[in-house]
Amino acid sequence: MEQTQRGESPRESDATSGERGEEPTEPESEPVTFGLSGLRAGFLTCVPIAFGVAGYGVAFGVLASQAGLSVAEATLMSATVFAGAAQIIAVELWTEPIPIAALVVTTFAVNLRYSLMGAALQPWLGRLSPTKIYSSLCLMADENWALTMREFRAGNGRGAFLLGSGIALWLFWVVSTILGTVAGGSVGDPNRYGVDFILVAVFVALVVELWDGRSTLAPWIVALATSVVAAELLSGQWYILLGGLTAALLEVIRHDG
Repeated sequence: MEQTQRGESPRESDATSGERGEEPTEPESEPVTFGLSGLRAGFLTCVPIAFGVAGYGVAFGVLASQAGLSVAEATLMSATVFAGAAQIIAVELWTEPIPIAALVVTTFAVNLRYSLMGAALQPWLGRLSPTKIYSSLCLMADENWALTMREFRAGNGRGAFLLGSGIALWLFWVVSTILGTVAGGSVGDPNRYGVDFILVAVFVALVVELWDGRSTLAPWIVALATSVVAAELLSGQWYILLGGLTAALLEVIRHDG
């Protein structure tokens, strides 16, 4: 009390307390809520990006139609699977008889990155109930994951942001799938219109938002180098998983070292 009266700052008081062997007071963590405001903010924030994802959804619909899937079948796949890269790989492998083992292994490799992404959200989502957590994670994609990470790092504890942004992506993805499937074979190869570059452009924009100073550069370089080498040496989409794993391993070594 005397120290405060002499004009000593709280931080100095904590340091002095630590010298005396007393436990300094830990700052309270940002509370995480789950309500309509977060749901609405997530939805509206993600709409511009959802337009880009819709272009990718049209491409999937066209490919699904060319593979022999009906509008109902392609729509059902998009509504239940909700994984663009995995779905496109699936329709590209779609033959008679269906190569089930190849489909399972390839889509597993592509989607395994979501385990790392979900773990990154644990410090915030871990404070919510299991129902709220898993309902949000069911609609997690690369795009809204990046937006949610930015939201939480900015100190906004709106836990429903991930779910709201996921709903926006899901709606645009399903509707665009229907449009692409209806267009079908009349479109030809959708990539000739540059549709295959849409997600690349979206991810480049998201990476800029996730830049966290020079310390971020090392894992990015490692992930890039690993992905390029793996893409040259391995078939399929393993380069996605390996790039993410090597970057994550580097961060574990750096922080534990």
